[in-house]
Amino acid sequence: MSKKSIYKSMKAEEQIAMAYDALLANWPVPYQEEIVQTRYGETFVLAFGKLGAPALVLLHGASSNSSFWLGQARQFARDFMVYAVDIPGEPGKSNPNHLSYKTLEHANWLSDVLEALNIRNVTLLGLSQGGWVALRFATCYPESVEALILLTPAGIVPTKKSFIFRALLYSLFGEPGLKKINRIVLGKQIVQIQILGYMDLILTNCRPRTDQEYLFKDKELEKLDMPVLLIGGEDDVVRDCEAISKRLTSHLENLESRIIPNAGHVILDVYREILSFSKRKIWLI
Repeated sequence: MSKKSIYKSMKAEEQIAMAYDALLANWPVPYQEEIVQTRYGETFVLAFGKLGAPALVLLHGASSNSSFWLGQARQFARDFMVYAVDIPGEPGKSNPNHLSYKTLEHANWLSDVLEALNIRNVTLLGLSQGGWVALRFATCYPESVEALILLTPAGIVPTKKSFIFRALLYSLFGEPGLKKINRIVLGKQIVQIQILGYMDLILTNCRPRTDQEYLFKDKELEKLDMPVLLIGGEDDVVRDCEAISKRLTSHLENLESRIIPNAGHVILDVYREILSFSKRKIWLI
């Protein structure tokens, strides 16, 4: 675990925390906040949805937290018992120290979280870095995963060099440049104004991770015998979703792949696809 602060200042940390609380105050469905203990410190969880329904764990992307799911929470709550988890080392309410990409810390951390929540079989939904965390856990504990839903996941193909170059270039121009990074990541995707403002606040006040995510080996991917849904954006500037789909198709027997036209890296408003997949591949098993 890295213990270097992700925040550029104490004031930045306070501003981000206050903005997070403001977003939670507008959560569209009743929820409970839980703090669970893991071997890597405390983890913050938002629990909401339909009691007794299948468990769905949401894993957000990098430089984010569970507030990302604000616009989709009402839909998820209709059919699932949902647990939105703040990943450690990100600007949320969990332990602020980064877990290592080079070890199994993320898998062991999520195992601790699920045990604390008394979840035995789970569907994991992860966006980008959250997809990487879901994959890390599923390759280590495949027997615990009922299904995987991966939105433009990291760890399958390398990040595009063109995106790395643009991100480095824009970061030289201070706050306007950092906001520009958010815009190119979102592409044409429409995001709620309060979420967009919060994304800008985080990116301009936090130090992003610069170490590269681990790329999963073929033999690890072949452990994924559960149903897997991949959803990617045709215009993703961060990763080549067609290449992700091609690699997963060559190693997974139970994969469904959807590449959304005119969509960028951040994938929203795909609940119909998720619900259809769940009805066909999970709930009828």
